[in-house]
Amino acid sequence: MKFLDLDPIGRAAGTVRMPGSKSISNRVLLLAALADGETRVENLLDSDDTRVMLNALELLGVRIERDSATVRGGSFPNKSADLHLGNAGTAFRPLTAVLALAGGEYRLSGAPRMHERPIGDLVDALRALGARIDYLGKEGFPPLALHPGTIRRSAPLRVRGDVSSQYLSALLMALPLTGSERAVEVEGELISKPYVEITLNIMRRFGVEVRREGWRSFMVPGKRYSSPGEIRVEGDASSASYFLAAGAIGGGPVRVEGVGRSSIQGDVRFTEVLERMGAKVSMGDDWIESGAPARGGLKPIDADLNHIPDAAMTAAVAALFAGGPSTIRNIASWRVKETDRIAAMAKELRKLGAAVEEGADSLRVTPPAALRPATIDTYDDHRMAMSFSLAALGGIKVRINDPGCVGKTFPEYFDSLASISQRVPA
Repeated sequence: MKFLDLDPIGRAAGTVRMPGSKSISNRVLLLAALADGETRVENLLDSDDTRVMLNALELLGVRIERDSATVRGGSFPNKSADLHLGNAGTAFRPLTAVLALAGGEYRLSGAPRMHERPIGDLVDALRALGARIDYLGKEGFPPLALHPGTIRRSAPLRVRGDVSSQYLSALLMALPLTGSERAVEVEGELISKPYVEITLNIMRRFGVEVRREGWRSFMVPGKRYSSPGEIRVEGDASSASYFLAAGAIGGGPVRVEGVGRSSIQGDVRFTEVLERMGAKVSMGDDWIESGAPARGGLKPIDADLNHIPDAAMTAAVAALFAGGPSTIRNIASWRVKETDRIAAMAKELRKLGAAVEEGADSLRVTPPAALRPATIDTYDDHRMAMSFSLAALGGIKVRINDPGCVGKTFPEYFDSLASISQRVPA
């Protein structure tokens, strides 16, 4: 389907069960492949990005029963493989680190946009460890060729933290393969810290406990991963943000199930953004519910959302429904995501009538008196499609170009949105 027309939504209310978290799913799959024993994964996300990881692991010789989501781990039997990893950063960055230490000949490539997303900081850290990695195109960017290297036992390991937290997560997951304890020092300010927390949590579930001193220094033991037997993937908190915002904008109540107070995902803190905007939010261990403010509309915000960069996109669209200008700060990582999200967001918000000021790492959104119907380009970016679908709550028709891009993380998104949407009477 080349586009999807969304009719005006008069009210949002109902319950949606969240699919499994992409961030958790791909980390679990990789560690299950590396771990001794058999791992059954419950509530594994079925999406483009997880299929990319599953396909790659199978090409590496890992035995996987897809029907039961069971992974028989321990090693990568195949020491030569050509892996195409689409635009899945949660597959490309960790596999780069792990395969650089696996003693084989591997080629890693991706979609055109992946070849525009920097990976030089991770490659530099791996080379310092003794890995042999060649760029097959532009220096500092995929595609890559990985060759057997000689791991240095006492090499200092440093990685920048201010471009993508995935570099640090990739190193942390790979370093147990060296067989000796390793220290990792983070240079600069570490962004998106909650995603590193997810990595540390899942490594712990697979038997590897990383010690850290603040967010500057990490000590990774050189021990093998061991399977927990079974592990459940919690619902995706980033995906939950769209429905929670819909409840805050469109009356509600809207409840999401599968993610709640006990979540290990940082994006559950999107509820704090909604509360600051005046929305009514309640939460249990495995659910969250939102509704519109008791009086008046949503309030504007001025917030540093570095810790929730994905859900920050939802906040940018919710700002269209606030009673004044909102500013979202410290989101430079948007520039190197599936698209340049700061530029893309600014352009599409303006189509709806908003006045937008685009900074190097910020976005200021002044809502219009009334939203304008618009055709939204999505830039092959699932989060552009999902976040801008909320504009239909402004009583306008919205056309979403390339709606199939939501298959990256949430193939059933538009059906789920329809299930809580009450249309404006004709």
